[in-house]
Amino acid sequence: MLNRLFLGLLLCLMAGTGQAQLNIVASTSNMGMLSETVGGEHVRVRVLAPPDRDAHYLEVRPNMMVALRDADLVVAVGAELEVGWLPLAIDRSHNRAIQPGRAGYFEAAAQVDRLDEGAPADRALGDVHPGGNPHVYMDPLRMGEIARVLAERLAELDPANGDAYRRNARGFAEQAASHVVRWQERAAGSPGVVLFHEDANYLMELLEVPVLGYLEPVPGVPPTASHLRDLVRDLENRQGVIIYSGYHSSRGPDFLAENLGWNTVVLPTNVDLGSSAEDYFQLLERWVQAIEQAGD
Repeated sequence: MLNRLFLGLLLCLMAGTGQAQLNIVASTSNMGMLSETVGGEHVRVRVLAPPDRDAHYLEVRPNMMVALRDADLVVAVGAELEVGWLPLAIDRSHNRAIQPGRAGYFEAAAQVDRLDEGAPADRALGDVHPGGNPHVYMDPLRMGEIARVLAERLAELDPANGDAYRRNARGFAEQAASHVVRWQERAAGSPGVVLFHEDANYLMELLEVPVLGYLEPVPGVPPTASHLRDLVRDLENRQGVIIYSGYHSSRGPDFLAENLGWNTVVLPTNVDLGSSAEDYFQLLERWVQAIEQAGD
């Protein structure tokens, strides 16, 4: 009897000395990957947007509010990528700690320079973002910068593990820089790509790969017949590759490929749920491989 009481007391003492994990809610799986990478064993991460869905156009669902209600930190892409659903989900969660402007709210895009920052907020130009192109996660160097700032935010919320967060962020940034050197060498001289949306512009700028056109006539607007014909006319007798995501319609890419004789490649821009940093770098490796096909 005494042994059982002693064991129970010991287990209680051990549980009392354990540190609770920070609850992080990430808007997308890339933000979830970065949160897991920087936070390590000291965080628990939930992701709101499935990686096979376009994060521009989600609807607020009850499970989002449930996740956000208990969150210590929200990690969003920002630059209005999630503007149609995340602010409303946060508001309905009634969690004051994660409201914009509080320590529990973090926007990745706000931590780095952005392409097209200051673009006019004119809906005639499509789904534009005055705060700049939000798809910063396609640049691993920018993601390294974001990781370092995220580490400081985690350290603010959990000072006891600040050194671990900083060490993890530094390791991610160093890995990213190492990969980029090799990828730039392999992409050198590529004739270019046609993208469906402006979601890989950061990667193309980093690798100095020309973007020859977009299947969308303006951001967020599906390809039109006249726009596709204009692309064919502009790109005939040139080389390149067409890259688009699985949630995009294949009709436009197929039309372009048939008329230009180019390859089409379907690639995600977000990692799967539960992915690691290595999975993220492998995703970008697949993009580099597609770029290498542009001259075939």
